[in-house]
Amino acid sequence: MSVYIPVEQDSVDSRLAEYINNYPERNRLQVMFMRESSGIYQFGTRRVFVKVEKDKINIRVGGGYLSIDEFLDTYTPLEMEKLDRKSPMKKFSEKVAVQKTCVGREVSESSPIRSPTRTSPSRRSPMGKRSPKKSPTKYQE
Repeated sequence: MSVYIPVEQDSVDSRLAEYINNYPERNRLQVMFMRESSGIYQFGTRRVFVKVEKDKINIRVGGGYLSIDEFLDTYTPLEMEKLDRKSPMKKFSEKVAVQKTCVGREVSESSPIRSPTRTSPSRRSPMGKRSPKKSPTKYQE
């Protein structure tokens, strides 16, 4: 398990390190705080402002502040979802997936990577209804 090492002479960072290193359920801390400058941290994809008042860690959210416990409960699942969507392995597995469609007794397979077998496009009117096939125009003399 990793340990958060604070920047010397930064009281906010020292208090945050103390909180993180003594957190009772460390396995729940899935998104870490990355210090950018004094009081400014990156939490997943979100940049946050952290301050300490009366020995409590508060994080600016919108027009107000949340305690660090409230912040972690609210924003950890959201950030995990964002990070999961950006995962290169997840994107790869979605692209490689083969879609199977049952048509009667036949199974049709398609994949975004493999070239699909093309059928002739159906003729559709602008309203989405099939238009009848047109026969060649006969000219009268």
